[in-house]
Amino acid sequence: MSESKITVYPSRAFKDNARLALTDAKLRQSLRGSMDFLMAKRLAAFPDEAELSALRTLGEGIRQRCLSRLPDLLEQLEDKLTANGVKVHWAETAEEANRIIHGIVAGRQGKLMVKGKSMVSEEVELNHYLAEQGVEAVESDMGEYIVQLAGEKPTHIIMPAIHKTKQDIAQLFHEQLPDTPYTEDVDALIQIGRRVLRRKFLDADVGLSGVNFAVAETGTLCLVENEGNGRMCTTVPDVHVAITGIEKVVEKLEDVVPLYSLLTRSAIGQPITTYFNMISGPRRAGEKDGPREVHLVLLDNGRSQAYADEQLRKTLQCIRCGACMNHCPVYTRIGGHAYGTTYPGPIGEIISPHLMGLENTSDLPTASSLCGACGEVCPVRIPIPEMLMRLREESQRPAGERVAHPLRGQGAAASGAERMAWAGWRLVNASPNLYRMFGWAATRLRKHAPKNQLGWTQNHLPLTPAPKTLHELVREREAGKGKSA
Repeated sequence: MSESKITVYPSRAFKDNARLALTDAKLRQSLRGSMDFLMAKRLAAFPDEAELSALRTLGEGIRQRCLSRLPDLLEQLEDKLTANGVKVHWAETAEEANRIIHGIVAGRQGKLMVKGKSMVSEEVELNHYLAEQGVEAVESDMGEYIVQLAGEKPTHIIMPAIHKTKQDIAQLFHEQLPDTPYTEDVDALIQIGRRVLRRKFLDADVGLSGVNFAVAETGTLCLVENEGNGRMCTTVPDVHVAITGIEKVVEKLEDVVPLYSLLTRSAIGQPITTYFNMISGPRRAGEKDGPREVHLVLLDNGRSQAYADEQLRKTLQCIRCGACMNHCPVYTRIGGHAYGTTYPGPIGEIISPHLMGLENTSDLPTASSLCGACGEVCPVRIPIPEMLMRLREESQRPAGERVAHPLRGQGAAASGAERMAWAGWRLVNASPNLYRMFGWAATRLRKHAPKNQLGWTQNHLPLTPAPKTLHELVREREAGKGKSA
């Protein structure tokens, strides 16, 4: 990374962050190679286009059916989990989720938490909150551990340290971990990290994980992972806390199978993951391992806003595979840190406005060329370009305008000058006389066209009207034909 520091929050700094990232040749090279690799892996994981299409249709149907019954399924999930011995907590905001989790840790005089990978815990900034309360939270996913050690946030939802080279990590371990020699041997680096984390698993008071799918039918929490650290977090400490967004619930256990297949293959081209955990309650009598307490925190944090609007509800279909990021021409050039949000890339551009409000994220829906690649690879067919267009419209809508489902921060990007410009454009194009007059004036006064045309002239020549209008050229052509005849 360049020496200048990227602003991580708020995302209103997106444009400055993106400009800075574009000057970082090392970052761009690292991202380009990684994204090409991931795109090739995904392509190889779906060799049969007909099978992929059928699986996507099935996944989309499952997500839409479950979301259409979301309130009922959440109640069913709570009932089943409670019957299984799991304590269910509801959090409307990030602050509430943090208080709940700290209360569980403090109730056991806990001082150390080990964490499996959880983007929702990143969303609520749990580590920071617990640190203020005197509780150490240690990431145990190797990528998450690396970015935590570096004092950074994840740059990708699946591969949090993808922006770092092995030389970066070797230097980081050498500087941050006592008595660690510098080595660029990848296997040695992994072993160094694991030795540190192994002690943390044994000493931790509480383990925390995310949830990939929560099954209402059986009260089962499903967790996908590759390193085994998730299983350690959920079984070694006496207390396991899971945290997830309310949209992760599915109706039946059989719904998980196609979604699991789509998730792992779309994310990193794996047919299945090394570990697939199904947690249905605390340790029972006669069992030799497992936590003695299990808690689930169900977080809203703006998701109800997306749920209330039938079009924007499709945002919640996401299964967090990251494929849209890997194929996005914007993300692959600037990386995740530039967005300043927990969820970067195309999915972040449509979910973050609900979590943080349009007043903090109004630039994000514009961070897309609308090429449609994100929508084409989404395994559950979220129409991301349509969502981006809708959010752009809402960010321009006057704040006082009454609509069926107002969004937080509506009108954040509204501009009086831009509204006047579009009103003028509509007036000119609705009146033939005005249109002709405008065309005549624009062509005759073309030499007075402004030399500085906002962002366009940063990389292009100024736009200048043609010497004659199209109508004039057609009339001249027709007149010429008449003479020749």
